[in-house]
Amino acid sequence: MKQSSKQNRKTSFRIGKVRGDLRGKIWYLTYQENGKRLRPRIGPDKDHARQMAAQINSQLESHTHSVFNFEPVQIDELQTRWLNHHEQVLRSSLQTIRRYRAATTHLINFVREKGVASKTSQFQARHAEEFVHYLRTIDVAPNGHENSQKRPLLDKGIKYILQCCRSMFGYAIKRRHLSPYAENPFSCLDLDRIPIENAKAVSIFSPDQEKAFLEACDDWQFPIFLTLMLTGLRPGELTHLLLPDDLDLKTGMLFIRNKPHLGWQVKTRNERDIPLIDELRDVLKITVGDRVTGPVFMQRRYTSAIVRPELNDHTENQLEATLQQRVVQEVTTSSKAINRNQWMKISRTIWRDSGALKTDRIRSEFIKLTKLLELPHFTAPKSLRHLFATSLQDGNVDPLIRSELMGHSTSATNGASHGLGMTATYTHSRPYTKRIQLSQAMSIRPAISMARGWLMNHYEVLKSER
Repeated sequence: MKQSSKQNRKTSFRIGKVRGDLRGKIWYLTYQENGKRLRPRIGPDKDHARQMAAQINSQLESHTHSVFNFEPVQIDELQTRWLNHHEQVLRSSLQTIRRYRAATTHLINFVREKGVASKTSQFQARHAEEFVHYLRTIDVAPNGHENSQKRPLLDKGIKYILQCCRSMFGYAIKRRHLSPYAENPFSCLDLDRIPIENAKAVSIFSPDQEKAFLEACDDWQFPIFLTLMLTGLRPGELTHLLLPDDLDLKTGMLFIRNKPHLGWQVKTRNERDIPLIDELRDVLKITVGDRVTGPVFMQRRYTSAIVRPELNDHTENQLEATLQQRVVQEVTTSSKAINRNQWMKISRTIWRDSGALKTDRIRSEFIKLTKLLELPHFTAPKSLRHLFATSLQDGNVDPLIRSELMGHSTSATNGASHGLGMTATYTHSRPYTKRIQLSQAMSIRPAISMARGWLMNHYEVLKSER
């Protein structure tokens, strides 16, 4: 009996709530945490096993997570859980989720190709550094299309990928897929200090180019691009303007509103109102004509009275009701519930059948005009938003009003990004003040003189409207 007790002392020990056992030549620790029995493998060194047992016992006594209480998962499984969290909990936009998936898929490809650190618990800072080297060696399609010509990733793209991976591993830490005391491997890269040396330059029109561009527009293109120039709208915001709630020609105001019931929201979710320059208001009067419902800007084929869209003259409530009917029809046909992607796909048919423009069409029309003017480096209508912001700066528009007109966040929580801080919370811009400052800033723009010339050619139409 004494011999057995002596033998047990050699092959086992206990420190508080933790018991150590020797199995063969390897020491294992056994303890209970959160109702779960844990038995981590330590190694052949008994002193090291006793140190780990003491550390774990201390963590259990202080009610903190023990060093072994985590659930390591494969990195591709981590991506799935992280994206599902954004989909089901945070309700991030589908476009945002697609960007996150594309960015973090580079990490999964790296792990598979190099055959390293396939689990979260194995991925360390040195693997993150190797991943950066990997990113600088691959070629990608800039727009994601498989037939596009590939090129190396730009610094801005690499930085975005690393930031997404850092966020994904931050989620892993919160969900205990890493050791409770492990660092985020991507935080060690100090991403904020990575320089952006080869970013694609943003080009904006010179006054002569602005004038030439509008001169090249036809009567259908002119109101679209004039509105982008003089309001700073994102193309997606322009294509989702509905009559009568989003455009008030009597007061000269444009309202940018979220429309989740129709499958569209502002990029930042920040709604805003924009005063219309008098010339732009008159151009829009001619563009809208006698229509009182439907999209403000219609597809080219619906500009004549001969062809009308399928959902012509539908109010916003009627469009929503039609969407619900189509969803029910799809569920009945497929005999199963539809997911968010399918719902969004159906919602896009509502905008199409109401005659609304597509943002891709705006881009193709923009490129067509810039090629005609021998300005091939202008490929994105978003540059008109940059032009608008630059004009506000040139006109010394108040920073708060500038931020509100652009639709950027002015909350105190984002004070560091725009320098207004709590002042933005306590300051309220009057519509009159915004209108005056916007008018003064835009008054010297060539777009204003071009709008006046366009209106002179349509004087009879405008006169009859009044």
